[in-house]
Amino acid sequence: MPHSNPYVRLADEIARQLGQLGDHLAILPPHEATQVIARVVDPADGVLAGVTHLVSVSSTFAKVQAERGALPAEVWLALGRATNELDAIGGDLDEHREILQHAGNRPDTAPAKPPAPAPLVVRRRR
Repeated sequence: MPHSNPYVRLADEIARQLGQLGDHLAILPPHEATQVIARVVDPADGVLAGVTHLVSVSSTFAKVQAERGALPAEVWLALGRATNELDAIGGDLDEHREILQHAGNRPDTAPAKPPAPAPLVVRRRR
């Protein structure tokens, strides 16, 4: 039974579409998948930026509700931590945005020789 609140229905639809996008991403040709990933991590208009904003607004709402006693303070604190983590992740990914955009604009072509293997583990700068 559909929910009567249109915003809950909107959240459900967005979640469904994100799942669908992830399923399609797994089977897209590399240059198309790279274009999608570049849009997901775009710091201004990307999916991650939108989710970060939504969690941030949720944190602000939860703070007010916690101050009124309607929600436990732990809810507000957890949403605040989630906002901070998402923002940090967005910052880390922003370093690679231009590379993703550039790679997504190249058509699929087989390289003349295989690329050199890249290390899969990179230490983060702190």
